[in-house]
Amino acid sequence: MKIGELSTRSGCPVQTIRYYEAEHLLQPPQREANNYRSYSQAHLHRLNFIVRCRSLDMAQEEIRTLLSLQDEPSRSCDEVDALLEAHLQHVSSRITALQALKRQIQAIRATCAGGSVIGECGALESLKQATGANDVVHSHVRGVHR
Repeated sequence: MKIGELSTRSGCPVQTIRYYEAEHLLQPPQREANNYRSYSQAHLHRLNFIVRCRSLDMAQEEIRTLLSLQDEPSRSCDEVDALLEAHLQHVSSRITALQALKRQIQAIRATCAGGSVIGECGALESLKQATGANDVVHSHVRGVHR
């Protein structure tokens, strides 16, 4: 199948497929005589695996590790379990940080009287104020906002 069909069948954009190839998460496809990429069912299965892992917010290194482990079916799955436990702890930490961020934004929004002019906006004034070190959430994850 060509890259467009792979994209359609996996729900993964063509540009992302090419990126996964460049990052060696997805093995290079065969090339046809006209130099078009020709993907197999194995590519589709691997790409679906990658897409599923990304939907769980796994980092590329986590996915790379899982792919490597998947390629060795006789190994113990303890490493998979450990990776998932570590990822779960990361997600839990992010949830805590996001809840704190939500409270901060709600507090700033509460300073807005509504209906006033920008020059009297309490929320903008609140954003101008320096915060204490305890108020700032430092665990922003790069690449999360798309």
